Amino acid sequence: MQSSSQLFPVALVRAELYGDLTEDVYLLKPNNSSDLSVELSLTRLGRLNRQAPYRPPVILIHGAFGNRFTWYSASGTGLGVELVDAGFDVWIAEMRGHGCSPRNLEYVSNQLSDYASYDLPAIAAFVEEQSGLPGHWIGHGQGGLAVILGVLNEWLTERSVKSLGLLGVATSDRLWGLLSWREKMRSTISGHGVGVGPEDEPKVLLKALQDERALGSSRSERDRLLTRLSSLSIPVLGLAAANDPLVSAEACRMLFDRFGGQYKDFISLGQLLFRENGMSHASPFMAREAHRHFSGLISEWLTSIEKASQKQDVAPSIELTE
Repeated sequence: MQSSSQLFPVALVRAELYGDLTEDVYLLKPNNSSDLSVELSLTRLGRLNRQAPYRPPVILIHGAFGNRFTWYSASGTGLGVELVDAGFDVWIAEMRGHGCSPRNLEYVSNQLSDYASYDLPAIAAFVEEQSGLPGHWIGHGQGGLAVILGVLNEWLTERSVKSLGLLGVATSDRLWGLLSWREKMRSTISGHGVGVGPEDEPKVLLKALQDERALGSSRSERDRLLTRLSSLSIPVLGLAAANDPLVSAEACRMLFDRFGGQYKDFISLGQLLFRENGMSHASPFMAREAHRHFSGLISEWLTSIEKASQKQDVAPSIELTE
């Protein structure tokens, strides 16, 4: 089968049409790590017969226990769909073993650094190859932290991250403390079993997030890495929910305040977001109707970043639907 990319093997594995919403699912095989079984699902959303000549790409990265449906539904709702309608080229990644991304051979040993050093750079390269432009990135929970880790270690260049949206992102979370001793004995944690989401996660990854080891093995190493945030010029939007059981709004704010740069906005959504029935410990950002409270904020913010970049002659002329 002919690859959809000149970079590495890529297959278009599904093309669906929901009304006029198009869904193209690609499977990337970057072959850039020691585990050559890694394959990554990347979904591109669009509207049939409504392709603007210039659509800045946005890359959405789900959090722990999530998948592509954190961002959209086949019924045509969600942040991903709203960004399409605002004039953006929307790409939705699924990490190893999530959604359409098969479990790799070393799945139980996956770490956030694997996502940040191998997977996200491959996704960034493919999106830029297809769109001709660097992407805006939006990450929920560990997805946002993976992007930060990638930038701080220069696995992702600043040029490849036009802006960064962080939804409920802090340097650690509370999930490990919610698990029973029996669950902590398992190599894989079930999202459904814990009531946090539809997917599973490797135990080692969750444990590292709990005590901040995802950012470094020692306190001094973590502090040294986080200090670099002040030197970044990437525009950053931070969102936090007061009723998030996995991460406090204060912790999200503390991480956000470390960023430098001219364009920074932090918004606390208070108690506006709610959790799904049956998902007692899930992040409220994953609730089906949650996007109604923040998708407009995000699309408006991204539009303002695009307009600001035009004035600096960074991007070509563009008209986006506000």
